[in-house]
Amino acid sequence: MIKVKIPATSANIGAGFDSLGLALNLYNEVEMEESDSIDIRSLDAVKVPCDSSNLIYQSAKYIFDLCDKPLSGLKIRQSNNIPMARGLGSSSACIVGGLTGANHLLGDPLGIDELVNIAATMEGHPDNSTPALLGGLVTAVLENGKVYYVKQEISDHLQFVTFIPNFELKTSFARAALPKEIPHKDGVFNLSRAALMSVSLYSEKYENLRVAADDRLHQPYRLSLISGAHEVFDMAYKLGAYAAYISGAGSTLMAIVDKKNTGFLKQARKGLEELGLSAWGLHSLSIDNRGAFVEEQ
Repeated sequence: MIKVKIPATSANIGAGFDSLGLALNLYNEVEMEESDSIDIRSLDAVKVPCDSSNLIYQSAKYIFDLCDKPLSGLKIRQSNNIPMARGLGSSSACIVGGLTGANHLLGDPLGIDELVNIAATMEGHPDNSTPALLGGLVTAVLENGKVYYVKQEISDHLQFVTFIPNFELKTSFARAALPKEIPHKDGVFNLSRAALMSVSLYSEKYENLRVAADDRLHQPYRLSLISGAHEVFDMAYKLGAYAAYISGAGSTLMAIVDKKNTGFLKQARKGLEELGLSAWGLHSLSIDNRGAFVEEQ
């Protein structure tokens, strides 16, 4: 039995729609070994498919099929610490867990770049799956089944504070809210800010992050789907956040905060209560620069 640990991810980071993402120190765990049958269980209260429709199983089977190896079944035990349908990469974690685990069971026939390409193709875009595999901050493009990426290790000077609403927001629904066309000036607006975000995080020019997180491609259309989002953004900035943005498709909102701002979490909790959002989850996370990895049991 092996165990794969896969970090949560936060995609887009404001203006980097479908191209920027980073890994965080909140982990799903997947225990896996070959079996004569499909034997899948959740080790927590989260309900998961326990048949061949399970995303971890499907991803693992893809690797076995690709390597032309017979697969009678798998024993899978999954711990689901990353909340589902909240914009923190839960589906990518399942895909990456299945791919990484199966590849290890087969003796690692596929290199990391091959896994990156497969994961992004299965997910449809690389902004969650690539940092889940590689860790750090990743800028990535998926072109004809190949991911062109740059990984940057980020300093541990920042905390990433998650404001997690007590409701899901399916990616398909959030994408349906986006316009089919945008003005040319909005494209230019986002290109400049996405580039600024990547370089500023890497070079620790944190004073740039508020401007870099501004966006015209998806956030203006999705904020209305998250009741209380505007107020939470305003509160985060009043409490000293460098930036605030919708994590992935939502519903989680993310604030990038200096770790020296030790009172942020307590003040943010009080602020949520004053806004009538006391049911929201609130956590402080750090960058994960390692990415998914395998432990032998």
